[in-house]
Amino acid sequence: MNIEYQVVPNIISGKDLDYLSDMFNWNYGAYKCTNNSVEEVSDSEIKDMLKSACNTFFDTMSKILDILNDGGNNE
Repeated sequence: MNIEYQVVPNIISGKDLDYLSDMFNWNYGAYKCTNNSVEEVSDSEIKDMLKSACNTFFDTMSKILDILNDGGNNE
């Protein structure tokens, strides 16, 4: 049975929640590892790339939290 919604319902399935949780954990692990590496590197170009990666991981985690907070509806 296919149901087509005019407005996406404000729910997250268990499978979706598991996937979002996995995505958050992958990005959190990468963020922690990359963030810890920033202070260990002396090359400024590599340090800037690591900081950029940290920002990307952090932004992704923030987006996942936004989805969880509002159910994916950006109203």
